[in-house]
Amino acid sequence: MFWAVAAVMCVVVAVAFTVVVVRTRAAAAPAATYDLQVYRDQLKEVDRDLARGTVSEDEAERIRLEISRRILDADKTAQGETDDTRTAPPLASTFAVGLAVLVIAGSFGAYSWLGAPGYPDLPLADRIEMAEQARADRPSQAFAEADTLERNPPPSFDAFDPAYLQLVEQLRTVVSERPNDLQGHRLLARQEASLGNYGAAWQAQARVVQLQGEAVRARDYTDLADMMVLAAGGYVSPEAEAVISRALDLDPLNGVARYYSGLMFAQTGRADLAFRIWAQLLAGSPADAPWQDPIRDQIEFAAMQAGVDYVPPERGAAPVRGPSSEDIEAAQDMTAADRLQMIEGMVSGLAQRLGTEGGPPEEWARLIRAYGVLGRTQEAEAIWREAQQVFPDDINRVVILEAARDAGVEQ
Repeated sequence: MFWAVAAVMCVVVAVAFTVVVVRTRAAAAPAATYDLQVYRDQLKEVDRDLARGTVSEDEAERIRLEISRRILDADKTAQGETDDTRTAPPLASTFAVGLAVLVIAGSFGAYSWLGAPGYPDLPLADRIEMAEQARADRPSQAFAEADTLERNPPPSFDAFDPAYLQLVEQLRTVVSERPNDLQGHRLLARQEASLGNYGAAWQAQARVVQLQGEAVRARDYTDLADMMVLAAGGYVSPEAEAVISRALDLDPLNGVARYYSGLMFAQTGRADLAFRIWAQLLAGSPADAPWQDPIRDQIEFAAMQAGVDYVPPERGAAPVRGPSSEDIEAAQDMTAADRLQMIEGMVSGLAQRLGTEGGPPEEWARLIRAYGVLGRTQEAEAIWREAQQVFPDDINRVVILEAARDAGVEQ
């Protein structure tokens, strides 16, 4: 269907050019033709003047004779000019054929260079399905590491102090003899990472995670994911994705895990999700956050792929403010009533600050979502309407829309 429509359009354009070039065009009406019309109008005017009595019969006859003489002269001139027609130059046909060929060949040539001939239509649902399939079928951690080592040989240790290398070798021996030594594995993971031996580093860090059991922290998982991604040459494998998910389960706001989650989506064809994650993380992070530079290097390309006109916020912009980790820990020890009172106070303070000082979209989204959790849908809907006026064209308003949907007030 596409090629048929494209071919018809090219032919229509080529035919239009050809007709304009080669057809015989009648000359524009000569000036004498216009003079004839004027003289005829003058004759009618003489008759009207005679009827009104403004001229005498003799004077009217004299004027008619003069106008008639002019009509004869103009008619003679017009007869000579009507034989003059403008025809196409002798080479016009050749030029028209060449122009038609150029239009058709140029159109298809440009599409072959800029487009994707033979590529099937990709509706949004099909593209999402393909991305999900690519995500499910992507290479494993072991395959990615082997491929990375094949392309990039293991690092040379010549630049390191031989005494340091000997200590690391001793540490490896000790850890292998003491498989349940948590601190030993933790230290070994750090040293292997310092040497650039990321494959061995993540293996040691995996043992750190395993030995801690229920006491494992989100930071332990993100360290493991970081080493796995580095060992795979920057690729987020399915195994690394599972580790990232565990980190987010323990700490949904963990910046490293959120960055790698966005990277995974970017690598599997979901630039829209990658952009959404990175935009929110960038807007709510301090300027010295370790993920700032990696995100800034990639987010504009992700936005372009997602079809979004986006300009990253300036570095150093105030991050989104919210409850601190100490507030969260304190809330865990409170009774339900005290916890509710604390949340109400924080929500009230956030609402007052946004009303007086304003704030980034993430803070408006937080307030809408908080009102939704508290069951105060009228306040959530009012904030949602106000946010639409404050951020009419801001792409970061997407986080506000998500919050309004979560709160059940988006229309």
